[in-house]
Amino acid sequence: MFRRAHASACLIIPITYCRQMVVRAAPFLLAILLSAMQTTGQDVHIVPRTNTFPAGIRASEDSPPRSNTLQVKVDLVLVPVAVTDSSGRLVTGLDKENFEIFEGKERQAIKTFSSEDSPVSVGIIFDTSGSMTDKIERARQVVTQLFETANPQDEFFLITFADFPELVTGFTDSSEDVQNRLLFATPRGSTALLDAIYLGITQMRQAKYARKALLIISDGGDNHSRYHEREIKSAVREGDTLLYAIGIYDRYFSTIEEQMGPALLSEISEETGGRMFTVDNFKDLVDAATRIGVELRNQYVIGYRPVSATSDGKWHKIKVKLSLPKGLPRCAIHAKQGYYAPSR
Repeated sequence: MFRRAHASACLIIPITYCRQMVVRAAPFLLAILLSAMQTTGQDVHIVPRTNTFPAGIRASEDSPPRSNTLQVKVDLVLVPVAVTDSSGRLVTGLDKENFEIFEGKERQAIKTFSSEDSPVSVGIIFDTSGSMTDKIERARQVVTQLFETANPQDEFFLITFADFPELVTGFTDSSEDVQNRLLFATPRGSTALLDAIYLGITQMRQAKYARKALLIISDGGDNHSRYHEREIKSAVREGDTLLYAIGIYDRYFSTIEEQMGPALLSEISEETGGRMFTVDNFKDLVDAATRIGVELRNQYVIGYRPVSATSDGKWHKIKVKLSLPKGLPRCAIHAKQGYYAPSR
């Protein structure tokens, strides 16, 4: 009925709510460019892959922002879904009939279903605080391994953070450029993790593709941000972006912020449909990166039009369920938990 991916391959990326890009031209709105997206009603089976920042947040001079855009929500809600077995191995080969999706208590009719390896816009948020001094070489290996599983059409940006986050390079399809920039990253200072996540969500507004994901690589909790946890959770909900995290943690935490770090990243990641990997053994770092990369390549994307569509600007809860024949092993679903409806 279905098959499992290799044991070393699993993880997340949500892009559930379809957004459109609108080009603004003063003094009036001149044109609307709809982002390309196929929405067929047929099942698509997995196919092989062919080879204005806030104060204190800076962008490097050689990484100018793309043209200003607005995102416009439409009535098709897209929900990226990853399925794993009890051992955390990715489950592939499922069909549209194996899924049910609910908005609130109302079951929704699945209008589109895909499991293709489509391009992804990926933001890498890399910790360069002083505590990373002995870990930064291994952390760079995580990024290298992620690129090993990438689609040739994927695009990336890089943000490093210590006392403040910095956009080192804007969106590029050159993984070599990102890796070269990381060679010059020098650990120092405190950890402005929440500010870095906010900058990542902001930068993702310039993404080319509908599928979007942030990968956070850090070894500690926040101790230097201007933004608060509540503000970041709200930004992540509105960002329509999967969030994955690899936490490189010591066995003992010296501060309360460090103690709260893993729980915070895990909570935020799971709400978007992503996941967090906690690593206290450097040997597991590369494996975690591989699992995330493979999961991004093998997600199911479910599309539906809400039965009771409203433009109330409120949070609408989503629940995805599996419908599998009896006798098959129990599986876990990783999907975003909701979306904000457009406002009138």
